[in-house]
Amino acid sequence: MVFYCDTSALIKRYSIETGSRWLTNLCDPRNGNTIFTAIISKVEAAAALASKRRQKSISAKIYQQALADLSHDFAHEYTLVPVDMSLIEAAVRLTTRQKLRGYDAVQLATAQTIQSSLMVAQLPPLTFLSADTDLLMAAISEGLLTDNPNLYP
Repeated sequence: MVFYCDTSALIKRYSIETGSRWLTNLCDPRNGNTIFTAIISKVEAAAALASKRRQKSISAKIYQQALADLSHDFAHEYTLVPVDMSLIEAAVRLTTRQKLRGYDAVQLATAQTIQSSLMVAQLPPLTFLSADTDLLMAAISEGLLTDNPNLYP
């Protein structure tokens, strides 16, 4: 299967929270799933981990391991989508139709671009994964299949 993970979904792989086990299993390479994400997700995830560290909700050791795991997975496990001007323009157009924050618009535009390529190749659709309810609603409104890791405790 093909999935697109925004940062709110991906972070669950690096920080124990609701949906972590489900997402970790889904991302396990042995399951044969393809996991797409925008390259910007790496910095968003790193920032989220740093915030957890500053708030002392994770230890320094767990933080360092999570960063190492994040770097490994971005280098070896995810299919990364670069953010270029055409993607930015698509994200800007999304903001005229949907109530979205900036990076959320980029995440959704990235997933739509992948979805379009899958359709042209007559491949099954992707599933957009996010723990952000507003972003999921926008994705549904834009015609994407969605799932929320928070539904899998």
